[in-house]
Amino acid sequence: MKNRKINKVVIFALILSLILSASFFVHKSVADSGKDYESIELFTDVLAIVKKSYVEEVDTKKLINGAINGMLAALDPHSSFMTPDAFKDLKIDTKGSFGGLGIEISVKDGMLIVISPIEDTPAYKAGIKPNDQILKIDDKFTKDLTINDAVKKMRGPKGSTVTLTIMREGFDKPKEFTLVRDVIQVKSVKFKTLDDGYVYVRIAQFQEKTGEDLEKALQSLTEANNGKIKGLVLDLRSDPGGLLDQAKRVAEQFLPEGKLIVYTQGREKDSNMRLVSGPGNKQPDYPIVALINSGSASASEIVAGALQDHRRAVIMGVQSFGKGSVQTIIPLPDGSGLRLTTARYYTPSGRSIQAKGITPDIIVERVELAPAKDNKMDSLLLREKDLENHFENTDKGKPSDTKDTLPPYKTDPLIKNDYQVLRALDLLKGWNILNKEVSDNGVANKPK
Repeated sequence: MKNRKINKVVIFALILSLILSASFFVHKSVADSGKDYESIELFTDVLAIVKKSYVEEVDTKKLINGAINGMLAALDPHSSFMTPDAFKDLKIDTKGSFGGLGIEISVKDGMLIVISPIEDTPAYKAGIKPNDQILKIDDKFTKDLTINDAVKKMRGPKGSTVTLTIMREGFDKPKEFTLVRDVIQVKSVKFKTLDDGYVYVRIAQFQEKTGEDLEKALQSLTEANNGKIKGLVLDLRSDPGGLLDQAKRVAEQFLPEGKLIVYTQGREKDSNMRLVSGPGNKQPDYPIVALINSGSASASEIVAGALQDHRRAVIMGVQSFGKGSVQTIIPLPDGSGLRLTTARYYTPSGRSIQAKGITPDIIVERVELAPAKDNKMDSLLLREKDLENHFENTDKGKPSDTKDTLPPYKTDPLIKNDYQVLRALDLLKGWNILNKEVSDNGVANKPK
């Protein structure tokens, strides 16, 4: 009994000193501190009992880490404690290269859910979709599993396998997906020309160089289209987000200097920020359609919200994920780290999208387009040119519109069957047709 009391005193003193040394986290008044000490004493009681009476000897550090994880998990799905190894992995992730499956995950009501698979990764190729529930990782049930533990189980050496048991809306029962781990090299920005002057840019994730990569992509597209971009499809679908500063760098390329992009509000003074578009290379005022879906989260929602509020783009697709909070990464002395939700973010017009998401201006569901088939009936239809003694067209005033090759949006396998991209392209072309007059640099006037 005496040893137990000594252990309690030692543990209590240790935890109390840690709390006092981290005083920048403490905002309680002196009057409230007594209640805190009572709660800490309860914790030390439980810790001492576990250390003394648990069926097996338990490492104190493991217990403390478990308690920290439980404390943060009780706050929200995005706050977490990272061991030194997990903290290193996080820093690697933002650089766009890491080992694993390529899934952005979150926790909802104790269940592990997919925010979105990262494009061109094992998860994406296997057919994992946003909002999938991950019930098991191999033989381990994920109920009440922390995000860090889930990530640790899904990562591993290249070539090794992991089986995810998935439940999805429309499934009669859970389905197993066996994936082969790979080194995930995430290419943040992809781009291509859809048709003459109409271009497509896909942002898969917001990493350290996303803003820079986007600027290079748009410059390359401009040069490839004779210096004339007529319209842009900005694809933010299944983009799980990433770095806040890169969301700013992306948005400000399309907005005039001085325009508010996003602002944050928290309890700490440092958590209250206003990110405003700065100087630098700006894109011409061509029309933009930005695509979003339920996998568009965080930084991608910031960009979509800013472009929508400033009427710089039409947002098309379906409701986005709704992650309207900011996480601050705080390094700890032992090499571990704390990911803590410190603020909510708001669009320029003051909208909080937390648990709501961005509502598209035009709702367009994702539709699987069947491959085009030759219509034999079409060849049987009679036209003027088929009539005997018809007049030939003698108009030589204008060159023929017939092209030797079809535009990429009709031949690219990833584009020609993407209904949302095709709808976005139709809208961009419609803008230019209605405007009729195109300025000398080939940029259409946007409708006001």
